[in-house]
Amino acid sequence: MAKRTDKTERAPAKGRISKKDQIVSLFTDGITDVEDLAMITQARPSYVANVLQDSGLMSGYFDLYTTTSHPMNVYSKFFAGKLGFHDVEAAREGVEIIDRLYRHFDVAGDRAGQHHAFLMALTMFNRARWTGKLEEADVFRAWLEGRFKEPLAADTGHRSAA
Repeated sequence: MAKRTDKTERAPAKGRISKKDQIVSLFTDGITDVEDLAMITQARPSYVANVLQDSGLMSGYFDLYTTTSHPMNVYSKFFAGKLGFHDVEAAREGVEIIDRLYRHFDVAGDRAGQHHAFLMALTMFNRARWTGKLEEADVFRAWLEGRFKEPLAADTGHRSAA
C-alpha cells in the first residue's frame, strides 16, 4: 500500500464532497469572505485562502500559514521556496539567506526590504515553534534578537508624510 504524504490528496468518502470542493463551490455561489467560508466548512482561514488562491479565485490573502508561492510583494521572490525548518541545518541555511538579504537591503537603504526580511524570520520562527520544532525556532529567534540588539540609526532616506 502506498504511503500518503499529503492529507489533502485523500479522496472524500463515497458520495461526500471534499472540503476543497465545498469551499470552491460556496465561493462561486457568492460566499466570498474567507472568515465565513472557514466557519461554514470548519476549516482554518489559511486553508480556505490557499484553496481559493490555488484555484485562481482569489489573490492577496496572507497570514502565517499561507504558502509563499503566492507573492506578497516585490520582495517575496527573494525568499520563496528558500526557507525551511525541517531540521536545524535547514533553519541555519534559511537564516543565512535572510541575513544576507537583510544586509543587502540595508546597504541599499531599502527599509521595506529589510522589513520583509525581518517578517520572514518572524514567520519562520512562529511556524517552527507552533509545530513543535523548538530547536529550529531558536535559530530564527536568535537572529531576531540580534537585530533587536543592534543600535538604532536615524533613517535619513524616508520622511513621514504626517
